Amino acid sequence: MVDLINDYFAKHLQLSAEDAKMLHQKYYKDYGLAITGLALHHKIVPLDFNREVDDALPLDDLITPNPKLRQLLADIDKAKVKMWLFTNAYITHAQRVIRLLGIEDMFEGITYCDYGRIPILSKPHTEMYEKAEIEAGASSVDGCFFVDDSYLNCHHAQQRGWTTAHLVEHTEMEPEVKAAKYQIRDLEELRGIFQQFFKKLNTGSAISGSASCSQL
Repeated sequence: MVDLINDYFAKHLQLSAEDAKMLHQKYYKDYGLAITGLALHHKIVPLDFNREVDDALPLDDLITPNPKLRQLLADIDKAKVKMWLFTNAYITHAQRVIRLLGIEDMFEGITYCDYGRIPILSKPHTEMYEKAEIEAGASSVDGCFFVDDSYLNCHHAQQRGWTTAHLVEHTEMEPEVKAAKYQIRDLEELRGIFQQFFKKLNTGSAISGSASCSQL
Protein backbone atom coordinates (compact mmCIF):
# COMPACT_ATOMS: atom_id res chain seq x y z
CA MET A 1 0.00 0.00 0.00
CA VAL A 2 2.69 2.50 0.99
CA ASP A 3 4.70 1.78 -2.16
CA LEU A 4 1.62 2.27 -4.35
CA ILE A 5 0.86 5.60 -2.72
CA ASN A 6 4.46 6.79 -3.10
CA ASP A 7 4.40 5.76 -6.76
CA TYR A 8 1.15 7.65 -7.24
CA PHE A 9 2.70 10.82 -5.78
CA ALA A 10 5.76 10.47 -8.00
CA LYS A 11 3.76 9.79 -11.16
CA HIS A 12 1.00 12.37 -10.84
CA LEU A 13 2.98 15.16 -9.18
CA GLN A 14 6.17 14.49 -11.15
CA LEU A 15 8.28 14.09 -8.02
CA SER A 16 11.41 12.14 -7.27
CA ALA A 17 10.97 8.98 -5.23
CA GLU A 18 12.35 10.68 -2.11
CA ASP A 19 10.21 13.80 -2.50
CA ALA A 20 7.14 11.66 -3.11
CA LYS A 21 7.78 9.71 0.08
CA MET A 22 8.28 12.87 2.13
CA LEU A 23 5.13 14.58 0.81
CA HIS A 24 3.12 11.41 1.38
CA GLN A 25 4.28 11.32 5.00
CA LYS A 26 3.50 15.02 5.46
CA TYR A 27 -0.05 14.70 4.17
CA TYR A 28 -0.64 11.57 6.24
CA LYS A 29 0.54 13.40 9.34
CA ASP A 30 -1.34 16.63 8.59
CA TYR A 31 -4.64 15.17 7.41
CA GLY A 32 -4.80 11.52 8.46
CA LEU A 33 -5.04 10.52 4.78
CA ALA A 34 -2.68 11.13 1.89
CA ILE A 35 -5.58 11.62 -0.52
CA THR A 36 -6.91 14.55 1.50
CA GLY A 37 -3.71 16.49 0.87
CA LEU A 38 -3.72 15.48 -2.80
CA ALA A 39 -7.30 16.64 -3.26
CA LEU A 40 -6.81 19.92 -1.40
CA HIS A 41 -3.50 20.99 -2.89
CA HIS A 42 -3.27 19.24 -6.25
CA LYS A 43 -6.89 18.83 -7.39
CA ILE A 44 -6.50 15.06 -7.55
CA VAL A 45 -9.87 13.28 -7.86
CA PRO A 46 -10.11 10.96 -4.82
CA LEU A 47 -12.01 8.23 -6.68
CA ASP A 48 -9.27 8.14 -9.34
CA PHE A 49 -6.73 7.73 -6.54
CA ASN A 50 -8.79 4.92 -5.04
CA ARG A 51 -8.93 3.11 -8.37
CA GLU A 52 -5.17 3.30 -8.94
CA VAL A 53 -4.10 2.59 -5.36
CA ASP A 54 -6.58 0.85 -3.03
CA ASP A 55 -8.50 -1.08 -5.67
CA ALA A 56 -5.26 -1.98 -7.45
CA LEU A 57 -3.91 -3.91 -4.48
CA PRO A 58 -3.78 -7.69 -5.12
CA LEU A 59 -5.64 -8.37 -1.89
CA ASP A 60 -6.62 -11.89 -2.97
CA ASP A 61 -2.91 -12.76 -2.77
CA LEU A 62 -2.33 -10.93 0.52
CA ILE A 63 -5.33 -11.69 2.73
CA THR A 64 -6.78 -15.06 3.67
CA PRO A 65 -9.68 -16.01 5.96
CA ASN A 66 -8.85 -15.53 9.63
CA PRO A 67 -10.78 -18.12 11.71
CA LYS A 68 -9.26 -16.89 14.98
CA LEU A 69 -10.46 -13.33 14.36
CA ARG A 70 -13.87 -14.57 13.28
CA GLN A 71 -14.20 -16.61 16.48
CA LEU A 72 -13.24 -13.61 18.60
CA LEU A 73 -15.95 -11.53 16.95
CA ALA A 74 -18.47 -14.37 17.15
CA ASP A 75 -17.90 -14.70 20.90
CA ILE A 76 -19.05 -11.11 21.50
CA ASP A 77 -22.62 -10.88 22.77
CA LYS A 78 -24.40 -8.88 20.04
CA ALA A 79 -27.34 -8.34 22.39
CA LYS A 80 -25.12 -6.06 24.46
CA VAL A 81 -22.94 -4.34 21.92
CA LYS A 82 -23.41 -3.21 18.32
CA MET A 83 -20.42 -4.19 16.21
CA TRP A 84 -19.48 -1.35 13.87
CA LEU A 85 -16.50 -1.02 11.53
CA PHE A 86 -14.83 2.40 11.39
CA THR A 87 -12.22 2.87 8.67
CA ASN A 88 -10.29 5.52 6.78
CA ALA A 89 -10.59 3.45 3.63
CA TYR A 90 -13.19 3.91 0.90
CA ILE A 91 -16.13 1.52 1.01
CA THR A 92 -14.92 -0.73 -1.84
CA HIS A 93 -11.56 -1.38 -0.18
CA ALA A 94 -13.11 -1.98 3.24
CA GLN A 95 -15.61 -4.45 1.85
CA ARG A 96 -12.89 -6.37 0.01
CA VAL A 97 -10.78 -6.69 3.17
CA ILE A 98 -13.52 -7.97 5.46
CA ARG A 99 -14.80 -10.34 2.76
CA LEU A 100 -11.36 -11.87 2.31
CA LEU A 101 -10.90 -12.14 6.08
CA GLY A 102 -14.23 -13.97 6.26
CA ILE A 103 -15.83 -11.54 8.71
CA GLU A 104 -18.14 -9.50 6.50
CA ASP A 105 -21.22 -10.71 8.41
CA MET A 106 -19.79 -9.83 11.83
CA PHE A 107 -20.58 -6.10 11.69
CA GLU A 108 -23.92 -4.30 11.57
CA GLY A 109 -22.54 -1.43 9.56
CA ILE A 110 -19.53 0.59 8.52
CA THR A 111 -18.41 4.21 8.68
CA TYR A 112 -15.92 4.89 5.91
CA CYS A 113 -14.21 7.79 4.17
CA ASP A 114 -16.44 9.03 1.39
CA TYR A 115 -14.02 9.79 -1.43
CA GLY A 116 -16.92 11.21 -3.42
CA ARG A 117 -17.25 14.22 -1.12
CA ILE A 118 -14.81 17.10 -0.65
CA PRO A 119 -13.46 17.82 1.88
CA ILE A 120 -12.86 14.20 2.86
CA LEU A 121 -13.59 13.40 6.48
CA SER A 122 -11.21 10.94 8.13
CA LYS A 123 -9.87 9.86 11.48
CA PRO A 124 -8.49 11.46 13.60
CA HIS A 125 -10.64 14.54 12.90
CA THR A 126 -13.49 15.25 15.30
CA GLU A 127 -16.15 15.34 12.59
CA MET A 128 -15.32 11.77 11.58
CA TYR A 129 -15.82 10.48 15.12
CA GLU A 130 -19.12 12.37 15.25
CA LYS A 131 -20.14 10.74 11.96
CA ALA A 132 -19.35 7.28 13.33
CA GLU A 133 -21.39 7.93 16.47
CA ILE A 134 -24.40 9.04 14.44
CA GLU A 135 -24.21 6.18 11.95
CA ALA A 136 -23.66 3.57 14.65
CA GLY A 137 -26.51 5.00 16.71
CA ALA A 138 -24.36 5.63 19.78
CA SER A 139 -26.39 7.54 22.37
CA SER A 140 -23.30 8.92 24.13
CA VAL A 141 -19.51 8.82 23.96
CA ASP A 142 -19.54 6.81 27.18
CA GLY A 143 -21.07 3.93 25.26
CA CYS A 144 -18.38 3.81 22.56
CA PHE A 145 -15.62 1.19 22.74
CA PHE A 146 -12.91 1.52 20.12
CA VAL A 147 -9.99 -0.57 18.87
CA ASP A 148 -7.48 0.73 16.30
CA ASP A 149 -3.83 0.29 15.35
CA SER A 150 -3.18 4.01 14.81
CA TYR A 151 -1.68 5.97 17.71
CA LEU A 152 -3.31 9.22 16.59
CA ASN A 153 -6.70 7.67 16.01
CA CYS A 154 -6.67 6.09 19.46
CA HIS A 155 -5.39 9.23 21.16
CA HIS A 156 -8.18 11.37 19.71
CA ALA A 157 -10.83 8.74 20.41
CA GLN A 158 -9.71 8.55 24.05
CA GLN A 159 -9.73 12.33 24.32
CA ARG A 160 -13.28 12.34 22.97
CA GLY A 161 -14.39 10.03 25.75
CA TRP A 162 -14.45 6.68 23.97
CA THR A 163 -13.06 3.73 25.88
CA THR A 164 -10.13 2.88 23.64
CA ALA A 165 -7.64 0.07 23.10
CA HIS A 166 -4.56 0.77 20.98
CA LEU A 167 -3.33 -2.28 19.09
CA VAL A 168 0.46 -2.04 18.79
CA GLU A 169 1.66 -4.43 16.13
CA HIS A 170 4.43 -6.87 17.11
CA THR A 171 6.73 -5.25 14.55
CA GLU A 172 6.40 -1.84 16.22
CA MET A 173 8.01 -0.39 19.33
CA GLU A 174 5.72 0.40 22.23
CA PRO A 175 5.12 4.17 22.44
CA GLU A 176 6.74 6.03 25.32
CA VAL A 177 3.36 7.54 26.18
CA LYS A 178 0.28 5.39 25.75
CA ALA A 179 -2.25 6.61 23.22
CA ALA A 180 -5.24 5.41 25.21
CA LYS A 181 -6.44 3.75 28.38
CA TYR A 182 -5.58 0.29 27.06
CA GLN A 183 -2.67 -0.92 24.97
CA ILE A 184 -2.60 -4.42 23.52
CA ARG A 185 -0.36 -6.57 21.36
CA ASP A 186 -3.02 -9.09 20.31
CA LEU A 187 -6.75 -8.74 19.72
CA GLU A 188 -7.35 -11.75 21.96
CA GLU A 189 -6.50 -9.46 24.89
CA LEU A 190 -9.88 -7.82 24.33
CA ARG A 191 -11.48 -10.81 26.04
CA GLY A 192 -10.02 -9.52 29.31
CA ILE A 193 -10.22 -5.78 28.70
CA PHE A 194 -13.81 -5.75 27.47
CA GLN A 195 -14.93 -8.91 29.21
CA GLN A 196 -18.39 -7.44 29.85
CA PHE A 197 -19.12 -7.91 26.16
CA PHE A 198 -18.18 -11.58 26.28
CA LYS A 199 -20.57 -12.13 29.17
CA LYS A 200 -24.10 -10.95 29.91
CA LEU A 201 -23.39 -7.81 31.87
CA ASN A 202 -23.41 -4.26 30.52
CA THR A 203 -24.46 -2.65 27.23
CA GLY A 204 -22.72 -0.28 24.87
CA SER A 205 -21.61 0.35 21.31
CA ALA A 206 -18.32 -1.00 20.03
CA ILE A 207 -16.67 0.73 17.11
CA SER A 208 -13.70 -1.03 15.58
CA GLY A 209 -11.07 0.72 13.53
CA SER A 210 -9.65 -0.78 10.35
CA ALA A 211 -6.45 -2.62 11.14
CA SER A 212 -5.65 -4.61 8.04
CA CYS A 213 -4.45 -2.65 5.04
CA SER A 214 -5.44 0.94 5.62
CA GLN A 215 -2.51 3.26 6.09
CA LEU A 216 -3.46 5.94 3.61
